[in-house]
Amino acid sequence: MNITIYGPGRAGGAIAIASAAAGHRITGIDGRTPEHTEALRALVHVSHGEPDLLIIAVSDDALATASEFIPTNIAPAVAHLSGAVRVDVLDPFAEAGSLIGAFHPLQTFPDAQTGAERLAGAHVAITADAPLNDILRDLASSLGCHSFSISDDMKPLYHAAAAASANATLAALAVASDLFTAAGVDFAVARPLVDAIVRNAFDLGPRHSLTGPIARGDIATVTAQLEAVRSAAPDLVDAFVNLGRATAAVAGTSLEFAEVWS
Repeated sequence: MNITIYGPGRAGGAIAIASAAAGHRITGIDGRTPEHTEALRALVHVSHGEPDLLIIAVSDDALATASEFIPTNIAPAVAHLSGAVRVDVLDPFAEAGSLIGAFHPLQTFPDAQTGAERLAGAHVAITADAPLNDILRDLASSLGCHSFSISDDMKPLYHAAAAASANATLAALAVASDLFTAAGVDFAVARPLVDAIVRNAFDLGPRHSLTGPIARGDIATVTAQLEAVRSAAPDLVDAFVNLGRATAAVAGTSLEFAEVWS
């Protein structure tokens, strides 16, 4: 397939690198930041020609004005990479005759090269009607990804779930890291525990995997934890309490701990 990428950032770069490695022809790389564009062009061979698919890899906010800086007749099919934004944001391209859709890899891209390596095995949410749906599924398969369909109406909820599974997890780990540091313990000691918990979550289900004093209803232990946090890391109290409330809600012990969090 001939693919043009607009948006040479981490996500667009990952797709470009992985697509080229999978045997697709990259017919163009462009963007509004010249140094980023040139950096990606140095990593991916561009063989100029007519694209079959334009992938728009800009921020969610920039998608609304994409037709102002990208020619709307550039390709017969156009897809954006957002997991939250509706497909009809690309209506100016549809009005010019293009098929429109969305292709959202459910993966993190710390940089383009690492992101390209992590695409294999990842899942991709696709929002598109036929025949673009089949085209995007074939692209996902060629990158070693698993694809599934998501409707426009469900995209914000799906994206909230994705954010909760990734960013909320990192927020909890950031609090844990700071508390370990305050206790004089290397955060690395938690890695086997975290690895096991993640495995349990997917093997047994998150709720069935929940352990610890909040799940047990051990009020004295949680009270002692909170007092220790207040003493050693007062700036983390709000975050610790909010994480505790969320944990109690999952465990079904919110009433038991209501006075602890007050």
